[in-house]
Amino acid sequence: MSVQESEKIFQEKIDNEIKIEPKDWMPEAYRKNNIRQISQHAHSEIVGMLPEGNWITRAPTLKRKAILLAKVQDEAGHGLYLYSATETLGITREQTIEDLHSGKAKYSSIFNYPSLTWADIGAIGWLVDGAAILNQVMLTRTSYGPYARAMVRICKEESFHQRQGFEILWVLSKGTEVQKQMCQDAINRWWWPSLMMFGPHDSESTNSEQSMIWKIKRKSNDELRQNFVDMIAEQAKVLNMRQVEME
Repeated sequence: MSVQESEKIFQEKIDNEIKIEPKDWMPEAYRKNNIRQISQHAHSEIVGMLPEGNWITRAPTLKRKAILLAKVQDEAGHGLYLYSATETLGITREQTIEDLHSGKAKYSSIFNYPSLTWADIGAIGWLVDGAAILNQVMLTRTSYGPYARAMVRICKEESFHQRQGFEILWVLSKGTEVQKQMCQDAINRWWWPSLMMFGPHDSESTNSEQSMIWKIKRKSNDELRQNFVDMIAEQAKVLNMRQVEME
């Protein structure tokens, strides 16, 4: 069978919502695109443990410590699910980690921002995990089978993470003036980085168009970003906080 015929059958499967499995024929560009995206996602889950792990011993109550510990443990599990999915594409886990250490592979730069106060842990849960959920719910329907199946469980756990973050901010928003200001300050600092989690504008994205054709992605960066803004704008009303302070 020629490459052209194989590509036609491959695209027909995708168009008919048939998952691509590890032993199926796939274009090399499709394989590499998935390796890039899934490994970057896995790295982000692991690196994302760091700003929160820093607060496990400093969380204000034993209950808060236990909840945060459970969340960090979840993130480690997510990374392992995703590394396993990446391995089905023919690359070893050792190579994906080496690519991270060498700088060849990326992770979400939002995790380079410092978590300065306890309110930051709430903002990370509400905003960062909230942005991640919008991306990840879409990925439960991605065309590559192992990735889609991993995302089903990950999304269930991420929804708990967002609720945990929102509840932290909600308690602070009902507290003293100092606590309210701490809450607002954390939202101000994490708002713009969370918007950047959706990637560049569609007109500037080098991978989005092909990813949409292959149904690796189901929504564009700009569409997801607008969905996020609409969601957070309503939730911010419950906190009686501004979505972000504009200077």
